[in-house]
Amino acid sequence: MAAKTGLAKYVIVLTTVTAAIMELLDTTIVNVALNQMAGSLGATIEDIAWVITSYAIANVIIIPMTGFLGEYFGRKTYYLTSMVIFGVASYFCGASDTLWELVFWRFIQGIGGGALLSTSQAILFDAFEPKDRGVASGLFGMGIVLGPTLGPVLGGYILDKYDWSQIFYVNIPICVIATILTVLFIERVEGEGERKAEIKIDYLGIALLTLGIGSLQFVLEKGESEDWFQSRMIVTISIMAFVGIVGFIWQELTTEHPAVNLSVFRYKIFAVSTMFTLIAGLGLFTSSFVYPVLVQRVNGFTPYEAGVSLVAPTLAAVFLFPIIGKRMSAGAPPLPYMFAGICMFIFFGFYSGTATPDMGRWDFFPMQLCRTVGISLLQLPLINQAVAGLKPKEYPAGIALSNMIRQLGGAFGIALANNFATNRAAQHRSDLMANMSPDNPLFTERITGMANNIIAKTGDVFNATSMAYKQLDLAVSRQAYYLAYLDTFRLIGIFFICILPFLYFLRTPKLSAEEAAAMAKATAESH
Repeated sequence: MAAKTGLAKYVIVLTTVTAAIMELLDTTIVNVALNQMAGSLGATIEDIAWVITSYAIANVIIIPMTGFLGEYFGRKTYYLTSMVIFGVASYFCGASDTLWELVFWRFIQGIGGGALLSTSQAILFDAFEPKDRGVASGLFGMGIVLGPTLGPVLGGYILDKYDWSQIFYVNIPICVIATILTVLFIERVEGEGERKAEIKIDYLGIALLTLGIGSLQFVLEKGESEDWFQSRMIVTISIMAFVGIVGFIWQELTTEHPAVNLSVFRYKIFAVSTMFTLIAGLGLFTSSFVYPVLVQRVNGFTPYEAGVSLVAPTLAAVFLFPIIGKRMSAGAPPLPYMFAGICMFIFFGFYSGTATPDMGRWDFFPMQLCRTVGISLLQLPLINQAVAGLKPKEYPAGIALSNMIRQLGGAFGIALANNFATNRAAQHRSDLMANMSPDNPLFTERITGMANNIIAKTGDVFNATSMAYKQLDLAVSRQAYYLAYLDTFRLIGIFFICILPFLYFLRTPKLSAEEAAAMAKATAESH
């Protein structure tokens, strides 16, 4: 597809970035609706979590295969079909009357949504001249950050005004408009979808990928609620994940026509950059997950207030993406940006570890601004470096694998945050309870004062002491989780400290002017 100019270019930008935002937004928009869904469908909170898990599993399975599927069916056809699948599944999600009906359609929605990320990225970059593709990276990077951040905001607003089903119906008009614009403005690549007879489908590779990644995602999502390896089910599925992933790697490296081209990992820059992509995904999704939980559970924010408090810092930093993209298009080296982004995330982790229970919305603004600036500085170089140096035919595989690894980083981070926060809360609760003894005069004085206050308000003399103990127990639990969430923020900072030294391995030798020009051209065209 030739580079576009004028109105066509801006329509393609609008279509592809909106599709990417919509796909990522749906990974977080349901988080604030789980309680309402559980009540409406008669499900437990543990079971309703399958609404998140099924989407994530489908997403992670389909993303690494988008390059192959786009080549087999034709990129435009595959993109349109995925958009339609996403929209139809969104309708049936909203119309579901039972939990497992909703889980099924969320899985189908994830199958359609998985293609929207990598394929949108490839179509967007093709619409720009090679020298301008750094700007395209900036625009797409905005979508990557805006999607997960806007999810809780939009979800909270919809829940305040409407029923939970509307969080799915809101996708439908967007899908319809994006489908029409795709038909009218996005051209087919010459020869796309015409090589079906020459392409051999790697059925075994697809089956092993589904088994391995699906099982791994299940373990990451459900391990905490099932007590990890104390559960026979988690042990069994972990073995399935190991067999599936090892078998998939062996199959893809030995078969003549792999569904996913894993040979791109032989390039050092790509291999090392995926580690940064994993941690960047961990930082992006985990911080977006922990913050709303903290401010709702400890600071008393409503879901909508928690989401709105993320908007200002996100918008303040998101405008950095086109600026950084333009600088990189002009030949600016990516490593200084990555270094600054990692340092900003380290600062964010430890700065957020100083939050207090009485902080208001704007008190969190500097912390969240650090987070979004860090993402802005880190994400763009990763988008460019992930496929820099690959051969043209390897670009789709590189982009798809990079996107999958970012999603896996987010899933791993959320699972880790849940497990870590729960364990740390138990430890903090134990430490706090150690001070609550009848032999401690301060404890006795506190209980007596609380009981007298209850008597003054209710007149209930007989139950006042037991009610005071219950109130104090709730206060201890709240304090324990507050301290645990602060520890989790610090853990995010520690992860970024650990990867900082590996920037050295992304260094490239100094090139001549001719070699540098060739490298810049290859990097720009790698999208």
